[in-house]
Amino acid sequence: MNSDTDAGGPAARTGSFPMAVVAVMIAGACTFLNVYCTQPLLPYLQEVFHATEVQVSLTVGAVTLSVAIMAPVIGLIAESVGRKRVIVPSLFAMAVPTFLAATAHTLPALIAWRFLQGLFVPGVIAVIIAYINEEFAGRTGSVMSAYVAGTVFGGFLGRFLTGVIAARWGWHAAFVVLGALDLLGALAVRRWLPLATHFVPAERLLKSFGDTWGHLRNPRLLMICGMGFTVLFSLVGVFTYANFYLARPPFLLTTAGLGSVFFVYLLGCVVTPLSGRYHDRNGFRRTAIVAVSMSLCGLALTLSSWLPAVICGLAVFSSGIFVSQSSATVLTGQVAGRARSSAAGIYVTFYYLGGSLGTTVPAWFWIHARWPGCVALFAGASLVTLSLGLAGAR
Repeated sequence: MNSDTDAGGPAARTGSFPMAVVAVMIAGACTFLNVYCTQPLLPYLQEVFHATEVQVSLTVGAVTLSVAIMAPVIGLIAESVGRKRVIVPSLFAMAVPTFLAATAHTLPALIAWRFLQGLFVPGVIAVIIAYINEEFAGRTGSVMSAYVAGTVFGGFLGRFLTGVIAARWGWHAAFVVLGALDLLGALAVRRWLPLATHFVPAERLLKSFGDTWGHLRNPRLLMICGMGFTVLFSLVGVFTYANFYLARPPFLLTTAGLGSVFFVYLLGCVVTPLSGRYHDRNGFRRTAIVAVSMSLCGLALTLSSWLPAVICGLAVFSSGIFVSQSSATVLTGQVAGRARSSAAGIYVTFYYLGGSLGTTVPAWFWIHARWPGCVALFAGASLVTLSLGLAGAR
């Protein structure tokens, strides 16, 4: 028995299974409270700091960039140290730069604290993918979808709270609240997440490097990683530039209104678990086709000048993205086969590199063609997502 095991785990002890799933969801929710929380504030921060769209979008891009940098390192560490021993400390550590972001008084300082926040995110998202694949045999699709639903809820709550709190008490107060929620979530995960029973530690770090190199030579895995790249590129890009779109005529939404737009994420909390069962019954290919079709239909709806149609479009688009994300994470573990934390670290790196570029590349399309140009870009990215996914699933 190794240092990250106990006499039973979530797969072995049915009594602990519900709370284990709750802990997985809380871990996902706490992580994504922070990652995109400044999105509804972008037009507001643009006025406060007298900055451009690209400059304020770096408050999102800095997080995704640091996640991409740190993910492979964390993946290697987790292959030796264990799963829970990385996940729980990462959640506690994440609260520190979240609180410190509330002390920032310049845009560069805020971006710097956001970058530090991102350094601890892979300790959850890269490692928990491996944890789920190893500990929930036969229920992987369902549990992974529950985790993604947690990330969806956290993504919604972080954006919504930030928008509402900033409108009433200022953006500094929003980070204090998010930091407190991070601490509460870390305590819950420490209590309810069982230690792993199927984790086999790498005998030495050199072997972990060898496993990582082996993954990089796996073309199917690289295609799934490319799918992750385009998925987050589209999601971050849409919900970054949609804020500038909806803050302008004819919509003219306020900061609180922009935060409320992220209620559309709650549809993903319903759709994603259902998609997990659909994936378990029908397989990756059918699920991927349905997911990308949803995203394309949602993007088309956002071209309307009628606000309810735009909101509906964002809801359908994001739900399709969440289904794609859930399916890709399941396939990552299956295609990797072994050293799953290393494989997940590679996937997360590609995924968040896509998110980083999603905050900057669409700027050219926004400047030259506004929202319709952005929609064309994201529609193309969605088609690439499908192509890569189908190729990787062969």
